[in-house]
Amino acid sequence: MSVQDFDPYKLSSPRGFLLRMLLFVLLVGFIVLILHEQIRRAFLANPGLNGLIFGVLFIGIVLAFRQVIRLFREVRWVNDFRISDPGMTLRDAPVLLAPMASLLGNRLGRASISTLTLRSILDSVGTRLDEARDIGRYLTGLLVFLGLLGTFWGLLETVSSIGAVIGGLSVQGDAAVVFDDLKRGLGEPLAGMGIAFSSSLFGLAGSLVLGFLDLQAGSAQNRFYNELEDWLSGTVAGARIEEQEIELSGSTAQVKIADGMSRLVEHLRAEQRLIRDWMQKQAADTEEIRRMMIDKKDKH
Repeated sequence: MSVQDFDPYKLSSPRGFLLRMLLFVLLVGFIVLILHEQIRRAFLANPGLNGLIFGVLFIGIVLAFRQVIRLFREVRWVNDFRISDPGMTLRDAPVLLAPMASLLGNRLGRASISTLTLRSILDSVGTRLDEARDIGRYLTGLLVFLGLLGTFWGLLETVSSIGAVIGGLSVQGDAAVVFDDLKRGLGEPLAGMGIAFSSSLFGLAGSLVLGFLDLQAGSAQNRFYNELEDWLSGTVAGARIEEQEIELSGSTAQVKIADGMSRLVEHLRAEQRLIRDWMQKQAADTEEIRRMMIDKKDKH
């Protein structure tokens, strides 16, 4: 993009954030592919709880991608709104910006809004963005909780099994038999430790994945919000400038009208003086003629 084509008020596409999220998920999938045998064994230590963790992770990934993908419609609508002409129909009605679209209606192109309206629109958009991220944050915390749940569950199984083994040992008899019983009894505690470590591993790893995706989604939403705020602020500033220009042009017109009226009054006063002087001169001439006629009559 050249410097001439740069538009500071044009909302940018969140494609870059979506690409980073996709590359990160592919990298995680590649690591899972390499370690699939170890992951399979750890998963089988507690298939129920670990399956729940993977299910929550999958839902969180889908929601994180959805948060970014839904911004494409909003960005496209705002950019189309800015450059559209009156009478045109905008495609892809927005969802996050639905109150803004309803408020502006069919005023395409450069719309002028007040400061109060600007604040209301930004508050509405900010609230909707926060609501969309709340579920992702909850799922991240849920993965940590499920990992800790698996940890305490495994430790509980381990402690119970160790207690049962110790209680079942007998000091009488052959030492080799006692040692064999001890080995067999320690199998269950070790299985419990497998439950603890596998669930913790999957829970923490899943929270790490969702944390990164939520970070990228949040960055995309923050940039969208900031650019929207910049555009709306520019719109409000432009509307104020236009109002000031209208007021200034109105004041200039009033000054011109007042100046014209003043000149007209001066012109009328000058004509009145001319008429008054002419009437006075006519009266003096009439009086002079009358005297001359009286004097001529007296001589006769």
